[in-house]
Amino acid sequence: MESIELQKIFFQHIKSKLANHVSFVEDIADLLDISTDSSYRRIRGEKPITFDEIQKLCRHYQVSLDHILSINSNSTVFFGSWVDVENFDFEHYLSDMLNQLNFINKSETKIMYYEAKDIPPFHHFQFPELAAFKYFFWMKTILSYPEYNRISFEECNLREKLAITGKEIIRVYSEIPSTEIWSAETINSTIRQIEFYKDSEVFRKKDTLHKLYAELNILVNHIEKQAEDGEKYLVGEKPKGVKNFQLFFNEVFLGHNSIMTETDSMQTVFINHGVLNYMMTRDKNFCSYTKKTMENTMKKSSLISSVNEKERQRFFHILKEKIERRIKVL
Repeated sequence: MESIELQKIFFQHIKSKLANHVSFVEDIADLLDISTDSSYRRIRGEKPITFDEIQKLCRHYQVSLDHILSINSNSTVFFGSWVDVENFDFEHYLSDMLNQLNFINKSETKIMYYEAKDIPPFHHFQFPELAAFKYFFWMKTILSYPEYNRISFEECNLREKLAITGKEIIRVYSEIPSTEIWSAETINSTIRQIEFYKDSEVFRKKDTLHKLYAELNILVNHIEKQAEDGEKYLVGEKPKGVKNFQLFFNEVFLGHNSIMTETDSMQTVFINHGVLNYMMTRDKNFCSYTKKTMENTMKKSSLISSVNEKERQRFFHILKEKIERRIKVL
């Protein structure tokens, strides 16, 4: 294939990654610091792009040249930023999460698949105490953030930061059709984290434990109600008849938190690692493989949303019992 055709394909691939409302030509012009006319000429293949420009475009739009050039390198390119004490900004982290969800939601056709070893973080944002606890735990225990090593949970100021962006995150997530796969262990990490801080005396008030378990119980009840209705909506709201939620109960084991999204003609996979980090790829082979493995997991799971009331009640009874046992020993 001639270089001009490859260049056209390269730009077509970039265009397919952009939301419909984004001006492709202007976006390229701004990134490369060129005129819109120069941008047009590059896109049409009339002016060759330089290696420096290719590098900028690949980094900005997260494109792998392997697939454009049809190179069979047996490698998969992932993109992401790594959270650590030096570079972590909590508000920026939330904004990035919201931007990803908005990008998905603006597509005409969209669906999200979530294999949930732990409770998907979006669900916490309707519950201020529980959401604040989860992020406090990550910053104090996972990141060893110095500021959080000197204060109790009750003294943290995360609730205000979560109040606005967090609510917007769950609102947008509730609009995206999604399929979640849970197991009886999905709730375990949250319970273990609460118990760890109880034993470590990070909580100054016993009432804090009651609040956390109360909100966790409400969260589980709300997920159950959404599963019954087959629809996502916020706490306190009523279903609108939009069937956009499937929940599967897997009785074996889910080894990781993985997300796959399909928007229009594009697939994206997000792999969780190091608790807070997500790597993403749009590698076609990897996305295709991931979808097959998720479909295989769903085949070995029970669909408990909208149908299968007996199995749905059994699953949520298991989760509620775990919470109740902890409350009884407080």
